[in-house]
Amino acid sequence: MKWVFRFFMALVIVFGVIQLVPYGWDRSNPAVAADTPWNSPRTAALVHAACYDCHSNETVWPWYSTVAPLSWLSVYDVKKGRDELNFSRWPRIGETREVVESVREGEMPPLQYVLLHPEARLSDSEIQELVVGLRATLSQ
Repeated sequence: MKWVFRFFMALVIVFGVIQLVPYGWDRSNPAVAADTPWNSPRTAALVHAACYDCHSNETVWPWYSTVAPLSWLSVYDVKKGRDELNFSRWPRIGETREVVESVREGEMPPLQYVLLHPEARLSDSEIQELVVGLRATLSQ
């Protein structure tokens, strides 16, 4: 029984120490340079629900983004997402084909995001609507 207590205490100490690692502390949202002119309100709604937290400067940071090691993953995913595609920096949007294919093939939004954000879970018909809307918007 002693080893269980020691193991638990070691976990608590490690968890406390990793909170001091400064990576993951910067959860800022830069100013929106220019929002994407969506082809329809429906496309805008679908993109906001499924994409904006990682692919815009309008990230809604959930409570777990303040607790390491989840904060590390959250900040990394948002930084990577914004680098790949940032809807808040129109017209520097990236390749339309790649964006559409990622959505169509189910690569976006990623599973770990959908598990924590049920509103981002899109039905097959919503995915099709989003693909059509993205094509129309990004080909402008």
